Amino acid sequence: MQVRVLPFGILKDALGSEPIAIELPGGATVADLLARLSVQAPTVETLGIAVSVNAEYALWSSVLRDDDEIGLLPPVSGGAPSTPGVSDQGVAGPSKVLLTHNVIDADGLVIAAKRGEDGAVVVFDGIVRNNSRGRETLYLDYEAYEEMAAKQMNELAGQAISRFGVRQVTIVHRLGRLQVGETSVLIIVASAHRAPAYEASRWLIDTLKKTVPIWKKETFVDGAVWADGEPFPPGYAVEGADGPST
Repeated sequence: MQVRVLPFGILKDALGSEPIAIELPGGATVADLLARLSVQAPTVETLGIAVSVNAEYALWSSVLRDDDEIGLLPPVSGGAPSTPGVSDQGVAGPSKVLLTHNVIDADGLVIAAKRGEDGAVVVFDGIVRNNSRGRETLYLDYEAYEEMAAKQMNELAGQAISRFGVRQVTIVHRLGRLQVGETSVLIIVASAHRAPAYEASRWLIDTLKKTVPIWKKETFVDGAVWADGEPFPPGYAVEGADGPST
């Protein structure tokens, strides 16, 4: 059988930026695929990566099938399908989720989120700062596994509404090249009361940065690096054929 492998983030440096067609025997698992790839790129087994199968997180023991699309996901540093040059795609209703290559209109989105029944609107506006770890930042480049990021962001929005009892959630993440001072991620939570709005906002950004497949490359005056991602929550990351990492 043949599967299609999509490397992301720092794994592109080792495996290339194009999809890879891999031939595997019938019944092969995610662990078998990682073992095959680790010959070419040892970092596959040392980064604490997660793996997706057809845009869903998968276990190391998951059995692969012909034509599966496998995402190799290093720890994320971000985070609805979109294509460079296409403006926005989103979901209407109690949650609004967007990935965009355009400048984020934070003020307009905050105004649009408000309703008469709201007693609080909490806004998290993540912006590009001019330095990181003592190095002067020129710009950032964000990339995503866009189909999967869309699903994850929509799930987070729905979970926040049900978990915290807030009325509306907006999550917008920018992709492509961002300059210093521009918004990279905007989270808006509207609620009748301030406490659940604060709690939902904090939970959303913390969880997004650990689970939504978005990566950041930082370009400094003296070089460029992929940003170190936060470790995946237990059960997401895999380490070769020995099972999930802890």
